[in-house]
Amino acid sequence: MTEFSGNTYFKISSQKVAQSCPSNIALIKYWGKYAGQIPANPSISYTLSNCKTNTELEFIAEDKFSVQTFLAGKEEVKFASKIEKYFKSIEEYLPWILKGKYIIRTENTFPHSSGIASSASGFGAVAKCLMALDEIFSGSLDCDTKLRKESFLARLGSGSACRSLYDGLVVWGETREVAGSSDLYAVPYPDSDIHDVFRNFNDWVLLIHEGEKSVSSTVGHSLMNTNPYAERRFQEAHENFSTLKRILKTGDLTAFFQLVEHEALTLHAMMMMSEPAFILMKSGTLNVINKIWEFRKETGLPLSFTLDAGANVHLLFPANKQEDRIKEFIVKELLQFTQNNGVVKDVMNF
Repeated sequence: MTEFSGNTYFKISSQKVAQSCPSNIALIKYWGKYAGQIPANPSISYTLSNCKTNTELEFIAEDKFSVQTFLAGKEEVKFASKIEKYFKSIEEYLPWILKGKYIIRTENTFPHSSGIASSASGFGAVAKCLMALDEIFSGSLDCDTKLRKESFLARLGSGSACRSLYDGLVVWGETREVAGSSDLYAVPYPDSDIHDVFRNFNDWVLLIHEGEKSVSSTVGHSLMNTNPYAERRFQEAHENFSTLKRILKTGDLTAFFQLVEHEALTLHAMMMMSEPAFILMKSGTLNVINKIWEFRKETGLPLSFTLDAGANVHLLFPANKQEDRIKEFIVKELLQFTQNNGVVKDVMNF
């Protein structure tokens, strides 16, 4: 079936594509947004290696548009409705998208509700599938343009998803500190400005709480609209970006840990100072944080943490000759604070 929309010809046919996309963990947090998934401040994240979403998307060319989704083999009607709404919102960028039926099968390599952003990896994988179809229907793009459009489309599904399309350190949100940065899509952080110490890092996620969060990220972002400290927070994110740029260049681990931990705690402080207020940490979260601070003070070993909008703790430490002692400490002293001795082990290599 050949059709014309605007200035674009496309030829659709029934197809099946499959893509994989990793999750990411923000160092400078994105918290607060404007209409159209525009971030209120710039963010930077590490892309993970093992925690991924694997998605198979079957497109059946027919007149009626519909979406059916399966997560780990189980049909998810609520998620299908969310994807339908998303597809309708991006028709102007993919004019063929409402011309058929979709059957989407997706699986995560990590546990649900584990403090690892499944919406980031999930919408990243869907965006990659859509661009694979677009290449078949409308013609190919050069690699950089395709990646940028994938990131752009992923952002419209889940803001942080736009960062998952690239490896390593990734920036989303316009900042004078990174040339080419944009509110519309993510870009890789300049490779030449990264010290070697930051190229091979562990991220072990302690599963303090494995249930649903008390508040969704969507609601959390919206609470920034009335938070009396929001504007200062957005300004601080810009200031922290400038500081982090120097840290990444010099390899100052002490300053890196201080900034990343401050960012994590600020995210939770914003939630506690919202109306209504939410406390997303659990007692185990606080116990782990205090244990890390004691361990680092006593040993001088490079172990740090960051948090997402939940109770679980991301443990960050370089992959080097000291990591065995750190891993031993985690197993002996920190696993006791998890719900079921749960830990997800990942790395960032680039």
